[in-house]
Amino acid sequence: MSVTLRQTPLTCSGHTRPVVHLAFSQLCPDGYFLISASKDGKPMLRQGNTGDWIGTFEGHKGAVWGVALNSDTSRAATGAADFTAKVWDAVSGEELHTFTHSHIVKTIDFSPSSTELLTGSNEKLLKIFDMGKPEADPQVFSGHTAGLKHVVFMNDGKQMLSCAEDKTIRVWDKASGQEVQKLEVAHHPTSMELSGDSKTLTVAYGSKVAFLNPETLEVQREVTVPTAVYSASLHPDRSVFICGGEDFKMYKFDYNTNVEIESFKGHFGPVHCVRFSPDGELYASGSEDGTLRLWQTTVGKTYGLWKCIDAAAENNIVPTKPEATV
Repeated sequence: MSVTLRQTPLTCSGHTRPVVHLAFSQLCPDGYFLISASKDGKPMLRQGNTGDWIGTFEGHKGAVWGVALNSDTSRAATGAADFTAKVWDAVSGEELHTFTHSHIVKTIDFSPSSTELLTGSNEKLLKIFDMGKPEADPQVFSGHTAGLKHVVFMNDGKQMLSCAEDKTIRVWDKASGQEVQKLEVAHHPTSMELSGDSKTLTVAYGSKVAFLNPETLEVQREVTVPTAVYSASLHPDRSVFICGGEDFKMYKFDYNTNVEIESFKGHFGPVHCVRFSPDGELYASGSEDGTLRLWQTTVGKTYGLWKCIDAAAENNIVPTKPEATV
């Protein structure tokens, strides 16, 4: 296919405020799904490969900062400025649990077994809630000196990763309740992603995208981007990574050579979050402009709503716009 084909993203509207976080589900019998967090307080669930709106989780009374889907997409979790983390039935949209905090909840993650919920907040604490005993006090991990940005389980739920505005990335041991590794970086991390095989941690901070060993936090490589980077994501096969930030652009880099492959502007505001789909065929971005956009990893393939037409005649791929309003 011609390399001159133009990237034509699918634009998913529906949010009325900036989109600040997003997460894909794992591959499941019904494909895969995408959940988005927005300052409008109304997280949305969509079909992952098309952007088609499925439903909105109604119940928060403030901006939603973090979202997650469990391993079989039966549950969704959200963290918000109303000082709560909520767990939802992802099929019915029913609210199942509310976990109260004393400050804004910025980030959440399900354990691999879906029995525990990990939260990070402006309390400067990590907390693990037992969803089988929602009334019980959470396990608390302290050490950060500023608000949490992102948290994630690893090693089958035996350890946790966190990054915060204190310019550190940390590894925690669940059994001992102790911090076991810490890395200080030059700027506060703005995004953190653990690869599907748990072997690579992708972190954005300042104008850098770094790839770390998630257990030792050893920096394996670091790439400089021409803007302040707010989010980065590594392709499942480690061929490329994408990132976005302050200058409204989406960047794609060759992971093995660190060379920029392409950059293009699609959003009308800074890019707050980017993630590859679990099959690697597309990636999603969320922006200050209030939209989600879906981009093809390989322009020119017929996939989802992208229908490959005569490239010689049109030199373009024309997507059908998804229904994404509420």
